[in-house]
Amino acid sequence: MFGIGMPELIIILVIILIIFGAGKLPEIGAGVGKAIKNFKSATTDADKKKADKLDSSDKGDKS
Repeated sequence: MFGIGMPELIIILVIILIIFGAGKLPEIGAGVGKAIKNFKSATTDADKKKADKLDSSDKGDKS
């Protein structure tokens, strides 16, 4: 995973825990989860729009 092993991940998580504290971690996790979900939906929507546009332009050329 990007050349990062388990020891490096543990060190990063400990640093994040020290910086933000245990109370903020659920909020940060929820925010990251929402961001990933929004990014995925935006990319799939863009792909669908491109496919629809290509399909409509193909239909217009045949008539």
